[in-house]
Amino acid sequence: MPQHDTGDFLPQPGTFYALCAPAPKHDPHAVPVRGDLAHIRLAGQVFVPHYVVPVRYRTLAQAALLAAPAGDELAVLEAGAEFHVLDVTSDYVWGEVPQGPVGYIARNLVEPI
Repeated sequence: MPQHDTGDFLPQPGTFYALCAPAPKHDPHAVPVRGDLAHIRLAGQVFVPHYVVPVRYRTLAQAALLAAPAGDELAVLEAGAEFHVLDVTSDYVWGEVPQGPVGYIARNLVEPI
């Protein structure tokens, strides 16, 4: 079973947030937020239907980090590189390189740690 990396991501108990202004626009390749979900560390900063605790994966071989499924290449990860997965589809995983860019990797090139 994959191990969830909760770290210091979860908000403190008793913390409240108010929706008082439009959320700032984030660079989709630098901040792990989409219209449907966001990294749990962004709770209270962005409003989305789902917040996700990342699951640690690693690359099995050299893997391209893509801007979108079958999209432009943002970076190349070496074999064994750690990748924090927030969403899994039949062909791709979406997540972030720790302290790095956000994007998609072909699902057959990663495995849970």
